[in-house]
Amino acid sequence: MCGIVLIYLLILFVYRWVPIPTSAFIYHQNALHKAEPKVYSPANYEWIDWKDIPSDIVLAVITAEDQRFPSHWGVDLIEMRNAILNRKGEASIRGASTITQQVAKNLFLWNGRSYLRKGVEIFISLSLELVWSKERILEVYLNVAQFAPVTFGVKAASEKLYDKPPKELTREESAMLAAVLPTPAKSNALEPSETLQKRHAWILEHMEKLGGVTYLNKL
Repeated sequence: MCGIVLIYLLILFVYRWVPIPTSAFIYHQNALHKAEPKVYSPANYEWIDWKDIPSDIVLAVITAEDQRFPSHWGVDLIEMRNAILNRKGEASIRGASTITQQVAKNLFLWNGRSYLRKGVEIFISLSLELVWSKERILEVYLNVAQFAPVTFGVKAASEKLYDKPPKELTREESAMLAAVLPTPAKSNALEPSETLQKRHAWILEHMEKLGGVTYLNKL
């Protein structure tokens, strides 16, 4: 067990600086394509460095997914408590997931709603916060998060959906990419549903309420 933990920590230290070549979800998509190339498409993924990610998309994602991201240590105890108190039956507590927890899941875990998986996710999240900076966690998240069917990362999404590099995204386009994150395989940023349009408007409004991109100074 100690050996496994040491290997895991070594991987985290290496990935603190090295571009991430894949994730559990990207690997799974490519494995499906390899097994049945006529049925499944390969993952559309390309790494982009932090310096090339515009502030608007960073702020939009924090606004949409985890507004207490600058202050927590990987787990938002307030949101987790609310989710547990408000759960019904076997409802998932996914709504309490922080950006760090989503990075943990995307990189190392699998889809599921068991408490075992959630416990492992929390352990990985806490270790990510110890080893990586907030900027690095966001950099990785914006590279491995899914924004459209088989499309992972803001670079691939920007080029596929808007036919331009991320640095040229408008504030409105950045907010729309953040809006699709809860259901990227079902949402269409180019033809948004009424629900998606409302979420988009909410994100734009709350980006301003947070103070605009100056909010990122808290990272």
